[in-house]
Amino acid sequence: MKYSILIVVLVTTLFSFSQTYNTEMSVSKSELEHTSYEKDSTANALVIYDYGNSFVNKKTFWLNVEVKQKIKILRPEGIDRGEFEIKLYKNKSTEEKIDDIKGITYNLKNGKIVKSQLTEKAIFREENEHYTLVKFVLPNVKVGSVITVSYEKRSRFMYKFHPWYFQGQDPVLYSEYNASIPGNYIYHIKLVGSIPFDTFENDLVKNCLETGGGASADCGVSKYVMKNIPAYKSEDYTTTSLNYTSRVEYELSVFNGFDGRVDKITKTWKDADHELKADADFGKQLSKKSIAKDVLPESITSIEDQLEKTKAIHQFVVNNYTWNGKSERYDVSVKNLLKEKAGSVFEINLLLENLLANEGITVFPVLMSTRGNGFATKIYPVLSDFNHVIIKAIIDDKSYYLDATDKYHAFGELPFRTLNQYGRLIDFDKGSYWEDIVVKDFSSRTHRIELSSFTDDEFQGTLQSRYSGYHSHLPKRQYDESNLSYFENKINNYDEIIIEDHKVIDFDKSKPNFTEKLEIAIEPEFIGNKIYLNPFLIKFFDENPFKLQERTYPIDFGYKDIYNYSMQINLDENIKVLEFPKMVNYSLPNQAGNVIYNSELKDNSLIIFFKVKFNLPIYSPEYYPYLKLFMDKVVELQNNSVIVLEKQ
Repeated sequence: MKYSILIVVLVTTLFSFSQTYNTEMSVSKSELEHTSYEKDSTANALVIYDYGNSFVNKKTFWLNVEVKQKIKILRPEGIDRGEFEIKLYKNKSTEEKIDDIKGITYNLKNGKIVKSQLTEKAIFREENEHYTLVKFVLPNVKVGSVITVSYEKRSRFMYKFHPWYFQGQDPVLYSEYNASIPGNYIYHIKLVGSIPFDTFENDLVKNCLETGGGASADCGVSKYVMKNIPAYKSEDYTTTSLNYTSRVEYELSVFNGFDGRVDKITKTWKDADHELKADADFGKQLSKKSIAKDVLPESITSIEDQLEKTKAIHQFVVNNYTWNGKSERYDVSVKNLLKEKAGSVFEINLLLENLLANEGITVFPVLMSTRGNGFATKIYPVLSDFNHVIIKAIIDDKSYYLDATDKYHAFGELPFRTLNQYGRLIDFDKGSYWEDIVVKDFSSRTHRIELSSFTDDEFQGTLQSRYSGYHSHLPKRQYDESNLSYFENKINNYDEIIIEDHKVIDFDKSKPNFTEKLEIAIEPEFIGNKIYLNPFLIKFFDENPFKLQERTYPIDFGYKDIYNYSMQINLDENIKVLEFPKMVNYSLPNQAGNVIYNSELKDNSLIIFFKVKFNLPIYSPEYYPYLKLFMDKVVELQNNSVIVLEKQ
């Protein structure tokens, strides 16, 4: 039979293989003497050897999976690597099995290798309805130990051929996975992550499976090897680790039985569109235009301009219907939403679609997977990947992406959780397609301080703060929920500032801005007659958020950012400027971002200007070392800038 696979590979970086340990299951004295891993000095443990082999047994036709692993314990935090849990799935007709569990802990004692064997009594099983959890802990695991584990799983669940994770919480020296797949099983094979293979081989083995009736199947045999794999360490400015952890996954597409039966398992998008159209929780809700026919007031339906009408309809839904926190596509009822005034993401945004369509606006639902849910699979339809829906409106050939679940978002602003690069636009007439979701506008945070007088050894002045776009959502919410608590938090957060009065001068829940003005006083540091003042009374970044030695996944801010800060000190006869910061202009490669810092004496005033700009919403891993240096510079400027004045 013909062997067919579909593979998607993302390759961006290369690693060289440097072996300081033996990448095999045997353990040497030198490995026990090692105390660190040179490529990652922070590693708690090192996976020296990781081996998997999956194949269909010729006699039983079960899927067999051989696993072998060898791990070096480097720190006390890595001792728990000697604890193992293996899930064996089951249903009413069959269950997975595990055989030949072996585990050995190797330690050095008086210069000699001492082995501690895992015993059968130390292996435990916990049962529940869906799986058996096999648990065991290797004996005498300590810092410096090397542990080896091996076992074999057997399964009849061919729908999900055994996946393989090359990357995990610890660095890996060598990981190899072998997969032998009979030609009558056709899988989509999905490779996740940016780390390339050191070895990637495909071969064909004739007649690997034979039945008593004379039928046979060839096997496609694949070998994947990765070396020097860095640990996946979570850090700020990313989505879920599921988007980037290097692994290979399988999804059964077609099964060809030896009796000639053909079962098509994975649907095409044409099939999925048809399923969605007939779905009671989706397509049927989009077709209920009559339910939403008399919902809008005449003051909205009478608006002639399509864009203004769309904005009014969006605001009507935001004002009158509350998101109940549910996102998944099940038990969706626009009718219940109209009655209860509260509902799920799908109910609220599908109501929005109905109302807009009734008024002649061209609209399409766009299925989304949120940042915490992972990327939706692109190479074949997996409808369960989607846990959110937004609406695309097209007005005068311009596109607007709409979501009505948050009253603090302006028209055209999507919730941050949905900024996950793309979604599936559903068009039942012409067919669905992938739609890139990109936030084009910058979000900004601006602080302007003006110190106008110096009396009684303190400065008096004003602080005006303006937040736009995604930076405005939190202050709008906090101020609206309790302006008293908002003011108290402001007092507590601004350690260097005495707040004497506070006034919000621009606040509208439906608008993308929030502006406030504070009357302030500052007590600077004195040494004799000299005044020392750090101009950054408010810091954008207290520390560098990028601390990893190496990062293999993108830096995902979600949107483009601008941070502005300025201070103007109006000088009078009481003070004189002795020293102020020098100019700095520092950029990321390809003008992907920059920091500008300038100060000047002008018209009897000292003016400080600081601007940090990120021109991309997402930076590839190649930018990481540059971003680390960039943020070091930003933090250093904020923390170590000094203005020196002299009291006259």
